[in-house]
Amino acid sequence: MDYKHAGVDIEAGYRSVELMKEHVKTTMRPEVLGGLGGFSGAFSMSAFKNMEKPTLVSGTDGVGTKLKLAFLLDRHDTVGIDCVAMCVNDIACAGGEPLFFLDYIACGKNYPEKIAAIVSGVAEGCRQAGAALIGGETAEMPGFYPEDEYDLAGFAVGIVDEKDLITGADIKEGDTLIGIASSGVHSNGFSLVRKVLRMSEEVLNTYYDSLGSTLGEALIRPTKIYVKALKSVKDAGVTIKGCSHITGGGFYENIPRMLPDGVRAVVKKDSYPVPPIFRMLQTEGNIGEDMMYNTYNMGLGMVLAVDPADAEKAMEAIRAAGEDPYVVGTVEKGEKGVVLC
Repeated sequence: MDYKHAGVDIEAGYRSVELMKEHVKTTMRPEVLGGLGGFSGAFSMSAFKNMEKPTLVSGTDGVGTKLKLAFLLDRHDTVGIDCVAMCVNDIACAGGEPLFFLDYIACGKNYPEKIAAIVSGVAEGCRQAGAALIGGETAEMPGFYPEDEYDLAGFAVGIVDEKDLITGADIKEGDTLIGIASSGVHSNGFSLVRKVLRMSEEVLNTYYDSLGSTLGEALIRPTKIYVKALKSVKDAGVTIKGCSHITGGGFYENIPRMLPDGVRAVVKKDSYPVPPIFRMLQTEGNIGEDMMYNTYNMGLGMVLAVDPADAEKAMEAIRAAGEDPYVVGTVEKGEKGVVLC
């Protein structure tokens, strides 16, 4: 008896590492010390020594049950982008610059080409965020996961000068709310998606004129990474007073997280286009509108609060970064929360 007969193929693990190296090296930053394969990843902080109070910010998350969609479509090169996005967008919300990322893949059986495809997506997400992929773990766990399934999670670390932290403390009545368009469902609410829409190969490969794509393509579209857009706003000299990453819990849970006591966000539902995938979900599942806005991003992946005098400059900076911004509402006095109108 040996480890391979117990279900763990060490040679496949070596092969996976060799295949992923080409993707990992494209994410390197000058601060990375050493290469892939060590027991830990090393990252020099010398480039940030001139900050007044350098502050580390971190984020960790996974892809969730969106992975079930990847299994059905046998498409594994985009979920890594989702994983990175869910972590680095949270860092960007605090005003941070993502520095490095680590991934964790747990699988029932190590298929090196599949693992390399997953990591290629992680590397693409890191490139979009400007972060280095400095390490990770691939755990083969026979009997714990089915052979053709896996889980994917990650962890990111970023940095910001303490004086540049986005806390929401200075948000006040009259401030403008700017939303940045999402790419679709992103990586939240897929347990409900899978209840509403039949997840079969035939259904997922059906083309819908309303979506402009197959259902599968619309659903697996990766989460937007907003790091460059938020940096562009900062570089334009605009102070972002508050920032909310619209993830699980939708508008109702996430927008209040950036607000101080005594003010509320008023969002106009008709101020931006809602992607058709959400209308399909709402209709097919007979889901109430409040529940839709309490579960999904409904077309806005980020919401920012800025001084009204800075709104147009912020919009221009976001467009320059390749994203689509909309003025979606204002801040009013009142009990902390969100009003949709």
